[in-house]
Amino acid sequence: MFEIIYNEVKPNTIYEETIKKVVQKCYEVENLQDTNLILTITLTTPQHIQEINKEYRNMDRTTDVLSFPMFEKQELQDKINAKDFTSEDMLGDIIISIEKVEEQAKEYGHSFERELSYMVVHGFYHLMGYDHIETQDKECMREKEEIVLEQLDIKR
Repeated sequence: MFEIIYNEVKPNTIYEETIKKVVQKCYEVENLQDTNLILTITLTTPQHIQEINKEYRNMDRTTDVLSFPMFEKQELQDKINAKDFTSEDMLGDIIISIEKVEEQAKEYGHSFERELSYMVVHGFYHLMGYDHIETQDKECMREKEEIVLEQLDIKR
């Protein structure tokens, strides 16, 4: 279902437990438990995420989370509806800056667990084809994110 990659970040069971429960809930909410869709989550530094952001998005700045989906939204929905997956289908990659998670948890006045959970959910819904450029799309994406977090009883 998912793999965690540590890039210049020490392995941490708290990160792993949080990510596991969030990814499982995302798959459950989106009815993906019976698929073989795999995603990778890379935990890294602000410097590394800035390099990736510059290379793939032509934005020379750090950010909290990046997502690289393997399918267009409709293509993914068609595969889900048809249950048309192979054992090696990748949903995509999520890259999270752990330092930014720590900073933002303090800035927003909530727990590290809540901020990391939000980054995973947010990245997941980008992989599912959602974005937050247009107001209507943003509202739909936020609603889906909140459903997952509420079901996990993760509060602000």
